[in-house]
Amino acid sequence: MNTQREKFFFVLKILSVIFMAFVIYASLFIAPEASGFVSTSRIIFYHVPMAWIAVLAFLISAIYSILYLKNKRINHDIIAASSAQLGFIFSIAATITGSIWAKVEWGAFWNWDPRETSILILLLIYAAYFSLRSAVEQDERKAQLSAVYSILAFVTVPFLIFVVPRVIETLHPENPVFETNPSKKMTPSIRMVFFASIFAFSMIFIWILKLKIEVEKVRKKISILGEKK
Repeated sequence: MNTQREKFFFVLKILSVIFMAFVIYASLFIAPEASGFVSTSRIIFYHVPMAWIAVLAFLISAIYSILYLKNKRINHDIIAASSAQLGFIFSIAATITGSIWAKVEWGAFWNWDPRETSILILLLIYAAYFSLRSAVEQDERKAQLSAVYSILAFVTVPFLIFVVPRVIETLHPENPVFETNPSKKMTPSIRMVFFASIFAFSMIFIWILKLKIEVEKVRKKISILGEKK
């Protein structure tokens, strides 16, 4: 079983490198600039996947938090915390790339647009999650409180990421994947590179998450050995 798992992750690493190399090349030399933008539309191949991975990571954190509350397995707490940390990092990356785009298109890095504001609120919510984990010393209580908080925090994710930007007027472009206007729809080449980037970032996230979990498990074992001494 472990051998098959290692083979799977080895193939995942190879595909991650290949797909990301393709995305970088294709975003510069294959996908054309979308109409109506000042040489900034190619950021969609990085900004949107980062936001997608953030949502995925927070979802995984919530799922494993539920599993922890159900069976109290420490590995589930490790996965939940690790995934939340990566989700936080990818949220910051999405915010930074979005701010760079906003500077070129809107003239300022920050405009308090609904999408910018909602992701800032989301970052504050998950920053509180990490503050909670660092404030509680007893491992079991820390895991239990963190699990409950992670579940409640994820309830806000769909609302902040998908609902708020659609019910409040925003400067942010509509999602081109679901665009019905023929003049604004993705061209075939842009669509190809876009979904390749989603796939590449997803594989890289799984790879990093696996490494993060392994590191945290080693830290946990070292901590337990230290306590026994």
